[in-house]
Amino acid sequence: MDNVKKKQIYDMLTKSWSIETSSKWTSENPAKGQCGVTALVVQDLYEGEIKKTKVGEVWHFYNLIDGKMFDFTETQFNGKLNYMDEKSNREEAFTDTNEKQYSILKEKITKELKLSFDS
Repeated sequence: MDNVKKKQIYDMLTKSWSIETSSKWTSENPAKGQCGVTALVVQDLYEGEIKKTKVGEVWHFYNLIDGKMFDFTETQFNGKLNYMDEKSNREEAFTDTNEKQYSILKEKITKELKLSFDS
């Protein structure tokens, strides 16, 4: 995934995140609580691995695609993260979300991708 594609995906995600995709979402911090659901949907689209790192007392999830780390929700935190790149999986990422939130985000991103290909 190149930087242009990364920016396109990030823009689609920020447009798609809502209170429906994370109960922690706010307009001031739209990425808040979106890490698990986002890592799952990004893996659906681009495969790769789901990684995790500890932030305070909670796990933060992100993706490793073709050997490159992609954290589309890092903006929810103040400051830089100290990534531990611990191996994770879909089951662990699902502990941060639920089936309804996942289905909503996946549907929104799928629609956004279709629109971008149709234009």
